[in-house]
Amino acid sequence: ITQLRVGQRLELECQTDRDSGAFWVRQDRSGTLHFIVFISSLSRVTFKGNQRTSTRFEAGRQSRFYRLVVKSFTQQDEGIYFCLMNINQMLYFSNGQPAFFPVTTTTTVAPTTTRPTTQHDITEKDPVLETPDPETSRKKELNFFCDVVIWVPLAGACLLLLIALAITIVLCQRTRRRRCRCKR
Repeated sequence: ITQLRVGQRLELECQTDRDSGAFWVRQDRSGTLHFIVFISSLSRVTFKGNQRTSTRFEAGRQSRFYRLVVKSFTQQDEGIYFCLMNINQMLYFSNGQPAFFPVTTTTTVAPTTTRPTTQHDITEKDPVLETPDPETSRKKELNFFCDVVIWVPLAGACLLLLIALAITIVLCQRTRRRRCRCKR
């Protein structure tokens, strides 16, 4: 798409020769990464907040293509989109796909007035009105992303080990029962 418009559907694809699943993330203008979705090799999707569906996005897998769709593109969706893969504990990033609205040439600046600050103008900080520290927000976003990248494969490996242990126990019990029958 050469010219994005508000409300337009944006479709992105990532092609791979591996069958390891893919993550889609967006980097906003300030450089902050935002996790969007993980698509497993079995085509199971997990959106931000461990959700199975999203009101803003669609995602899926067809053959070797991992697809992300922004249903109705808005200003909050602007950024550079990346497809990531975790293969043998290494992260592989696709080339970034920029998605921005065209820059408009006319801007309107609101009028401002200046006056000296008086004691009356200075108030204590109201925690409800405080804006979050962008550095803290960035750390939380990166921590969430790192948690997904680290814990999802680790949980899968633990599950496989648990299944292998259960199978081993069952087989050992069967073998032990057979030996007991033969001795009697």
